[in-house]
Amino acid sequence: MTIELEYSSSLNGASYLLFELKQVIKLKQQGLTLPEIRKKVIDGNLFQFENKGRMNRTLPSIMRRAEVIDQVLTDLMLDGSVENAKIINLYAIMKTDRLFFEFMNEVISEKLHNNDLLIEKKDMNVFFTAKAEQSEKVANWSETNIEKLKRAFMQVLFESGLLKDRRGKELSRLIIDEQIKEHLIRIGDAKYVYAMGE
Repeated sequence: MTIELEYSSSLNGASYLLFELKQVIKLKQQGLTLPEIRKKVIDGNLFQFENKGRMNRTLPSIMRRAEVIDQVLTDLMLDGSVENAKIINLYAIMKTDRLFFEFMNEVISEKLHNNDLLIEKKDMNVFFTAKAEQSEKVANWSETNIEKLKRAFMQVLFESGLLKDRRGKELSRLIIDEQIKEHLIRIGDAKYVYAMGE
């Protein structure tokens, strides 16, 4: 079942968050319900945030990501390598954030498939301009919000291993574990594998 996602700028407050996602996945693995997980995370400050406001901003995104990670991916995320966990987190971000998925699909994968390994400011600008023309919602976002989103997108690229260094422009190819790749294709999510450059 595909849920048609709205465009959202939630990545501003909840960009990569791999450690936090793993905490939620562990609780989900123990059989806790979503309300129980939420309570445990907040009461125990499992994300180790100093700011409660940040917890309230990031938790909904992390819970949505945890929902799209099935048992096979849960096992691979908790028992596999850090690289596997990064790939699964990237998949979960794309699966729950339409704008970021479209960015990966229309900009990053196209670059990787064409052997153009530079992501430049103009690529971001062209993408966001096109989205503002296609969507009234995006068109109504402030310039500040869009600038923050561009930084959040670059942060996700860097932390997932797609960007060689934090301030750089050079893209790296991801090495996606065969088990993850085959599983995503089997469950009908091949488009996310393609968006990661495969």
